[in-house]
Amino acid sequence: MTIPSKREQTHQRILEVAARALRRNGFAGVGVADVMKGAGLTHGGFYAHFDSREALLVEALEHADAASTDNLDRRTAALRADGASPLAALVTAYLSEEHLAARESGLGCVVGALGSEMARQEAPLREVARSRIERLVRQVQAALEEEGRTDAAGQALALAGAMVGALQIARTFGPDPQGGAMLAASRQALLAQYLR
Repeated sequence: MTIPSKREQTHQRILEVAARALRRNGFAGVGVADVMKGAGLTHGGFYAHFDSREALLVEALEHADAASTDNLDRRTAALRADGASPLAALVTAYLSEEHLAARESGLGCVVGALGSEMARQEAPLREVARSRIERLVRQVQAALEEEGRTDAAGQALALAGAMVGALQIARTFGPDPQGGAMLAASRQALLAQYLR
């Protein structure tokens, strides 16, 4: 295992700050000066790492996506190890209280945090967002197939959309009882519908 260089460590620190800002403030709310200040650097050092603000946003979105995907995979695997079915584990992990509260951290799904803004972005950002959505749909499809569903491909699109929508609406309420109730009701309804 190679030790990252100081430049690589700095680059990662910038991406972590930018990814948090992206989840918290949306695409328009990520300013280069604020990101660099949050990373403990001067604004002048930005161009040693990125060609443009858009390049920063693309890498920050990829960084946020990788972290949230890893987290969802870990939580799903833990639920499966405790005996949950593939689909129940995925739906439960995605529509969890932990995920609801993880909007700004490296744990929350970027689609759930930024979904409504993604279509209005430039092509490189839309492409990263599209890849994440396609990966989520494939995860859902694989879980449905493991459950023996023959209509998994079509159902995966609907179920992934319902999961993301439920998380976004719950986040509107925030991590209070209404947000939690929204997630619980959505989990229950989706599992009742798709676990037959």
